[in-house]
Amino acid sequence: MATFEASPPYKYSRTFCRVCGTALGEIGSSEDVFPVAANCLDSDPGVRNGFHEFVAEKPAWFEIGDDAPQHDRYPPAYEASNA
Repeated sequence: MATFEASPPYKYSRTFCRVCGTALGEIGSSEDVFPVAANCLDSDPGVRNGFHEFVAEKPAWFEIGDDAPQHDRYPPAYEASNA
């Protein structure tokens, strides 16, 4: 693994595989919940996404293939908890 320390205004360091460069997410976080890139998992974790965020910024050619709720920005519950 290779870790790059965050510089303000960023909070979390980013970790990557030294061999292939795959982003491993914020695995060094001390938070209860943090993002992990799905492509770094070796097997099905048995969970599914609950929503899609920032869909207004997705490429026009990318099609979302499930029925999870879609939000142009952060989901309303996230916005309310961080207000």
